[in-house]
Amino acid sequence: RPVPVPGATPVPAPVPIPIPVPDPNPSPAAAPQDWQVRYQQDAPVAPRFDVNAPDLYIPGTASSALAWLLLEVLAVLLSLYLVALPADLTTIDLVAFAGYKYVGMILGLLSGLLFGATGYYVALSWCCLSIFVFMIRTLRLKLLSEAAAEGVPVRGAKNQLRMYLTVAVAAAQPLLM
Repeated sequence: RPVPVPGATPVPAPVPIPIPVPDPNPSPAAAPQDWQVRYQQDAPVAPRFDVNAPDLYIPGTASSALAWLLLEVLAVLLSLYLVALPADLTTIDLVAFAGYKYVGMILGLLSGLLFGATGYYVALSWCCLSIFVFMIRTLRLKLLSEAAAEGVPVRGAKNQLRMYLTVAVAAAQPLLM
């Protein structure tokens, strides 16, 4: 127990904020009616105590996904540069191709919500296989179109590098999902 100091102003103890317990079976009539943010001493209450308090979950998730997308595109561009492969790929093409994986992620999540864990894994497996085949076919056309224009033989060393890079990028897509 702290010893009071003579002449000091006592500091009031913080008032605990009651944590609402959610109803396990909410009905539409029991929907929250108060949508205002709660305050304690002129500061908003933490999001864990108030469902209406602003938090950074969605912006943080979106910026994380954008950072991974940009990192992936930069890795492919660096790979193309390091192996000195001229390609018919622009940065916008790479961003578009890499962004297709998010469609599969959303389909997997929706299937999981509708059909449970089995639906999730079936949809995610199908989407992973689909994005792999799509990337192989699309990147092969983009990377080998340059080789055909150069007149490089199909079994040449540069074409081997092109095919390895195509398979590596395509194989990374399901892993990043």
